[in-house]
Amino acid sequence: QVQLEESGGGLVQPGGSLKLSCAASGIIFKVDHMGWYRQAPGGELVASITAGGSTNYGDSVKGRFTISRDNAKNTVYLQMNSLKPEETAVYYCHARVIDKRVYNFWGQGTQVTVSS
Repeated sequence: QVQLEESGGGLVQPGGSLKLSCAASGIIFKVDHMGWYRQAPGGELVASITAGGSTNYGDSVKGRFTISRDNAKNTVYLQMNSLKPEETAVYYCHARVIDKRVYNFWGQGTQVTVSS
């Protein structure tokens, strides 16, 4: 059983920065894809990264957000810079795990609030 534990959310002023973390725990054969979505699980894609390090970003965050992962720790990060008020949302971590079949797991969500 795999669990995704998110942290790093909070309140930040417009133009500020936050770094989100998501650690996968449990019996894992292979963590394939990891990513971040906002508004809802499976909602708007913010960023994703493959096991090999290939990244994909939503158009609205390109140049401001950076996704990275530490495969040894089964952890994915999202560095968010120059945050805008409209990006206030619950951010959800996603992991695709391969163990003879494909499994998809979601974190509990972490609140990011961008406001003065």
